[in-house]
Amino acid sequence: MGHRIHFDELDSLGGNLELEIADGKILLVDQRMVLLHTHAMGSLRKELTDTLGLERARGVLMRMGYASGTHDADMVRRLVPNASDNDIYRVGPLLHTIEGIVKVTPLRVNMDVANGICDGEFLWENSYEADTHLEQFGLHHDPVCWMQIGYACGYTSTLMGVFVHYREIDCKGKGDRACRIIGKTLDMWEDEIVEAELKYYRPDPVADQLLELQTEVENLRYSLEEDKTFGDMVGVSAAFKATCELIKKVADSQVTVLLLGETGVGKEMFARSLHSISPRAKNRFVAVNCAAIPEELIESELFGVEKGAFTGAHQSKPGRFERAHGGTLFLDEVGELSPAAQAKLLRVLQDGEFERVGDTRTRSADVRVVAATNRDLEADVERGEFRKDLFYRLNTFPVLVPPLRERREDIPLLVDRFLGKSMARHGRRRLSVCPDALETLMHYEWPGNIRELENMIERGVIIAGPDGSITAVHLFPTMVADRPRAAPSAIAPVPASAGGGVAGILDGLDSLDDLEGRLLEEAVERSHGNLSAAARLLGITRPQLAYRLKKRRTP
Repeated sequence: MGHRIHFDELDSLGGNLELEIADGKILLVDQRMVLLHTHAMGSLRKELTDTLGLERARGVLMRMGYASGTHDADMVRRLVPNASDNDIYRVGPLLHTIEGIVKVTPLRVNMDVANGICDGEFLWENSYEADTHLEQFGLHHDPVCWMQIGYACGYTSTLMGVFVHYREIDCKGKGDRACRIIGKTLDMWEDEIVEAELKYYRPDPVADQLLELQTEVENLRYSLEEDKTFGDMVGVSAAFKATCELIKKVADSQVTVLLLGETGVGKEMFARSLHSISPRAKNRFVAVNCAAIPEELIESELFGVEKGAFTGAHQSKPGRFERAHGGTLFLDEVGELSPAAQAKLLRVLQDGEFERVGDTRTRSADVRVVAATNRDLEADVERGEFRKDLFYRLNTFPVLVPPLRERREDIPLLVDRFLGKSMARHGRRRLSVCPDALETLMHYEWPGNIRELENMIERGVIIAGPDGSITAVHLFPTMVADRPRAAPSAIAPVPASAGGGVAGILDGLDSLDDLEGRLLEEAVERSHGNLSAAARLLGITRPQLAYRLKKRRTP
């Protein structure tokens, strides 16, 4: 059952203004309102200040208040179209009181819309905004009722048809007993402070500046790479050198490059290296993970969005193509693009043109596209999951990045590089990887490739402490956690046919190597081919078992 509260002062204007609460809604006339804790508004105020700084936060809150005042003025005009200008002017302070913002007492009111005259003075008591600011920041040297000032400006300016500027003369937030404001048209203000105060009502392109700062940080990070040609990608293996040669050959051209390979092999590193040795190196390298962005946002991320294109698009924003103009755009996990995004990407690759979401203007960008995927795009094309024409465009120059298990000669170099980086990051000194751990790394299968190796080394640096050696236990804690403590379990798998005791074992074997072979095979057989279980039976790690089996089975 709804509850209604009538305000006689407003009803006398013929407006039937009422506050209705029903079905989880609060209605002020026909406008939905919400009740918020002042503590929540204080938290918002503090976060805005901490994120944007005091001046920008002040501007955001004043513009919010201005928009609210404008809306209320339009509502009152519609509600009481026959009321006098002075009556409507007095409704604004009453609405401010009804909405729980502040108790307003008019001290002087002179409004003449026809002659462009507006001069008012008001006393504000119990200002929630002043109380909130005091709670969060303490006393301030200047007035702090920013949303309320914005509201007064928005409400009065809408009624007058010209800008009416308000200034808070006294403020509880700076130690006064109550707050007091004066409002006049701009031509009635004679001091020079007004222009400095008007800047808060002008839109502040904070998002654009944040994007620029983000790009500058990215560029700075890239400029700090030790090796301008191939960064962290070190290696001496034939597979690594072959891939590097392909990258060098294609760097000077403008063709699209498609990097193929498993997860974690370093496709983005090769893309960055290609950019760094290309003629576009002086411009931006912009990376986007197509799999990490929701399908409904991928188009706006790639191609940009116009203000009002959808709910939440409060301002126009350039996409990654525009930001990468003159440089390189890296599309990681390109196989995850939606059909609509694939169609737009194809158009960009064909003629360099695209449209922002919600816009009809055609734009162009000079961008070199480098794509990457761990999927079999040809199979996706056959299944109808990826456009054939887009695949042929992307596949102009395919480069297969080899997995780490095919470039084991590079593991010691990569370990050394990652060890140095991790020690610097975590403040460690004089750490080393012991020979047994390095041997284990050399014979591990590396399902996560280089990314897994880097993470493993960092884990070892953290666990090993400030000095000493990183052991296999540090690198493979889950693999060695269940190792048997008793040595006899490693001897148990010897076949019964070998005889009893040590003499029986020696009688049935040709050599110590033959004994190891029988132990390995028996452990694998007992574990039904599960190498992890077999390794636990033998008291060794799975990588050690895999290495020994491979060594025995390789002719």
